[in-house]
Amino acid sequence: MSLKCGIVGLPNVGKSTLFSALTAQQVPAENYPFCTIEPNRGMVEVPDTRMAALERIYKTGKVIPAVVEFVDIAGLVRGASKGEGLGNRFLAHIREVDLIIHLVRCFEDEDVAHVSGALDPVSDIEVVCVELALADLETVETRIEKNERNMRSSDKKVASQAAAFEPQLQLLKERLSAGEPVRDIGASGDEQVESLNLIIAKPVLYVCNVAEEDVSGDNALFKSVCEYARAQNAPCLPLCCKLEAEIAMLDSAEERREFLEAAGLEESGLNVLVRNAYTMLGLRTFFTENGKELRAWTVVEGETAKRAAGKIHTDMEAGFIKAEVYNSSDLIELGNVHRVREAGKLRIEGKEYEVQDGDVVLFRFNAGG
Repeated sequence: MSLKCGIVGLPNVGKSTLFSALTAQQVPAENYPFCTIEPNRGMVEVPDTRMAALERIYKTGKVIPAVVEFVDIAGLVRGASKGEGLGNRFLAHIREVDLIIHLVRCFEDEDVAHVSGALDPVSDIEVVCVELALADLETVETRIEKNERNMRSSDKKVASQAAAFEPQLQLLKERLSAGEPVRDIGASGDEQVESLNLIIAKPVLYVCNVAEEDVSGDNALFKSVCEYARAQNAPCLPLCCKLEAEIAMLDSAEERREFLEAAGLEESGLNVLVRNAYTMLGLRTFFTENGKELRAWTVVEGETAKRAAGKIHTDMEAGFIKAEVYNSSDLIELGNVHRVREAGKLRIEGKEYEVQDGDVVLFRFNAGG
């Protein structure tokens, strides 16, 4: 199952425009709430400069990048946790994602209506966060009722587990009722807390939709969001969705490069967004090359070589023997695989080896399992 990034925010903040730019798909972006009801989904390439450098060495003629899934979720409004604006359906969609991309409007435009009538990005964030917290509070209260029944169970193991879980549940209820962060509760991987699948506990990346002239981040509204995000230990990025959508519509890489230069940008803001999302999801990239194609594969940080082999084919995982590994940075520096071997940079690793970001791997396996 792939990990997903969900684009969340109030109506009319630019979510569908951002999704269109990310996926180069045309999705509705009309200027009225609830244009997006069922979430749009798309796989987005992860920008990686190492791919071009490796292809210059391998010369395979075919390059397949890593991808990450983005989901465009309809705008939430005040009262969503009680069903306002189809809120229950939208909240359910947010529960399915692993990382929340919270898009916040930080631009003035009289032609684009604001759902609350006034532009205040921090207040907008709080409206969404309150609705998410209220939805989670309902989840926690329901679990408390079940947990209290379990504490009275004649099964000593069930009763003991419930009693151990009760303090965490009460703390969650207290924090959520006060609108306080809960990401630190159960942060050590507590399965019972994780089973609640709380929305407000998911990692968040704040993205500020700014005007084209403010993409450098020199914008008071953007700075106010950054201050808010900093208090939550969350990252915050400026991005002009309209500009990125225009760039995405250009046909060639050369045209896009010239457009970026004219706008005074070194690279697309989307590249920065996707890389940040990929890293925040705990994803890492390893490469394979077979003479016909160079391919980037995605693993979760800490994943073993044997499990990584299974990303390519289940037979490779079942019959895993060893992995020949070197890092792409060494190959790019030395220029070819022969020099990598001579420099002693190529290693033989076993099934428990944790694949590192940037590794180039050749798996040896028994085809018969």
